[in-house]
Amino acid sequence: MIDQLEPIYRASTFKLEKSNIAWQQALAGLPGAHALQSWVWGDFKSRWGWSAQRLALTVAENSWEPLAAAQVLKRNVPRLPYSILYVPKGPVLNYDDAPLRRKILAELEKLARREKAIFIKIDPEVVRYWGVEQERKSPRGAQFIAELQQRGWRFSAEQIQFRNTVELDLTRPENDLLAAMKSKTRYNIRLASRKGIVVRRGMLEDLPAIASIYQETAQRDGFTIRPLDYYLDAWSSLLAEGMALPLLAEFEGDLVAAVILIRYGDRVVYMYGASTARQRKRMPNHLLQWEAIRWAKAEGCKTYDFWGAPDQFVESDPLWGVWRFKDGFRGDAVWHIGAWDYPARPFWYWTYTKVLPRYLGYLRNRQEQSSG
Repeated sequence: MIDQLEPIYRASTFKLEKSNIAWQQALAGLPGAHALQSWVWGDFKSRWGWSAQRLALTVAENSWEPLAAAQVLKRNVPRLPYSILYVPKGPVLNYDDAPLRRKILAELEKLARREKAIFIKIDPEVVRYWGVEQERKSPRGAQFIAELQQRGWRFSAEQIQFRNTVELDLTRPENDLLAAMKSKTRYNIRLASRKGIVVRRGMLEDLPAIASIYQETAQRDGFTIRPLDYYLDAWSSLLAEGMALPLLAEFEGDLVAAVILIRYGDRVVYMYGASTARQRKRMPNHLLQWEAIRWAKAEGCKTYDFWGAPDQFVESDPLWGVWRFKDGFRGDAVWHIGAWDYPARPFWYWTYTKVLPRYLGYLRNRQEQSSG
């Protein structure tokens, strides 16, 4: 059946979608659509140096049933007549359909050339493996990687989003979810309740306080974050759209931890987390995660995405400690294919990805030596 439909795909083209409602309807009709492909996310990114194009692949020009969709973010390269393109957590399509996969890649390649892009980056949620101790391979992932390589796409050293994650199946009863957890995790959830940790839903006015402890978390754990206004813009935009829920953990009215949950379709993503050094022995993060899971389940969602896991599940990985915490809830490790680039202009791609980072590193080293 798929092979019979290939001529239809060959005749189809990308259509620029200018309606928020039509775009959301298009995504709702496609499998695996992600919040980063939503209209509100594209609008948010357009306030931070990008422009957004929403492209739907349709058989007919007036069709309302797209075969695939791709929100493409574009950023111009300073002092050059070129740009870079990025399809966050996309494109969105049925990845079991091999001819459709090839059609979409061909359309994205044409788009990159038309937009004078140095490269276009994609990072769809296509699975390579599930699990850690006993990996279960995904034939679809292996096939798609082979197609990407055959067409000249390259695995990217710059993984914008987390390559791997942990997912929890919410279709099981709540008692089963608790019973499946590691005993220490279950104990810490109950300990937090006994020790006075209270979890409540946040509101718009809580976002600056969450941003403040997010900054504290970054300084403590040694990761780089953007300006706080960036997060406040993202969170408030998603909250206004009904896609975000802040949850706050407090002890005697003092904010000690928080999460920002993003809901899209039947999935909830734990996209942002923050905590202080205060009251850590009361285990606020364990109770916070459990209440987030309970909320997602009560909302009728099927999957809780912990958003982020090690590239390699070994103790030397920087995210090993994060993995140990998330593994306590006994979700399934999911290995994705990661981000891939199509270098539409190979020389400039080599310059942008190899030469420029080395030059910037050289300047940083000189500055550090001078200040030293």
